[in-house]
Parts: sequence; C-alpha cells; structure tokens
Amino acid sequence: MRTIRRITRLLPLLALLGLLAACSEPNTGPGKVHWDRDTCKRCGMVLSDRHYAVQVRHHTAPGKSRVYEFDDIGCAVVWLHDKPWADAPDTEIWVNDWRNGKWIDARKATYVPDQITPMAYGFGAQSEPDPRGHSFAQVRQKVLQDEGLLKTHAKHLQQDPPPVHSSSDKGAPRS
Repeated sequence: MRTIRRITRLLPLLALLGLLAACSEPNTGPGKVHWDRDTCKRCGMVLSDRHYAVQVRHHTAPGKSRVYEFDDIGCAVVWLHDKPWADAPDTEIWVNDWRNGKWIDARKATYVPDQITPMAYGFGAQSEPDPRGHSFAQVRQKVLQDEGLLKTHAKHLQQDPPPVHSSSDKGAPRS
C-alpha cells in the first residue's frame, strides 16, 4: 500500500520532468530556425532561403551546446576558420539540401557549383554524389582561398563610405 502511495506522489513530478524534456531543444542535430527572423552569425542577413542555410552546433560542455546559424555555406566556412573547435569530432555542421530543404550533414554532403545562393558563394549541398560535385573539404578550401585572395564578400563593410556631394558642389573643384 505504501509503495502505491509513493508512486502516486511521484507521478506528477515524473510528468513534469517528461514535459520539460519534451520542450527543451535537443543537444544534437539541427536546431529550430525561425525563418525570416533569425540572422546569419557572420553577415547579419536574415535567414529566408530554406535551400542554402547552415547550422553549426558547438558542444560547449558535456550535455550543453550552442547553435550558430548562417545563410550560406561560405559564411559558415569563413566564420569557422579561426575557431579552435571547428574540426572537433563533436562539432556538428548541418546544411540544407538545395533541392528539398532537408537538413543533411555538411561534412558528408556533395556540393554542386553554379547555384544562386544568398551570399553568392555558389554551392548547393545534396546528399547524393554528383559528377560536378565537390566535397566539404574542397568547398572550404575554395571559399577560404577566394576570401584570402580576393576579399570580395563583405569588403564594403571594411571600407570608409565614399564622400557625398550635394547638388551645389557640382561646379566646385574636387580635392
């Protein structure tokens, strides 16, 4: 009889723990994206294209992780470049399949070039091999090479804006 009472007393607590576990975000896999509201960690652009988004899950401590979101695989690669944990086995990188928007493992994906992507890096991920496809390592090398040599993406954020001239300045000599 006492055992039944103890179990009856524990049932609400167990139910509450079950609800809390169901409501919390998992500690692995892609997180929930709030499309058209969440922004890219690198460039600040809103995540709205469900075919090229990327998530990086960094495990900060046992049982704890943080998810970073990106609008393009290029932004994720550049942002991850100087992170000491970028290549750690427990760092997860998820990318949308460019054909159907499903999340796939970015390190196992094949990247098809010549796609129109949010930041113009041009790679669409898919789970199946493709004769034109590149591996994650090849995409990373290409993006970092282009960024290191050309400095094309976000270059405008590092420069001073050009001077603004009013219409009364038309006849004045420029210095």
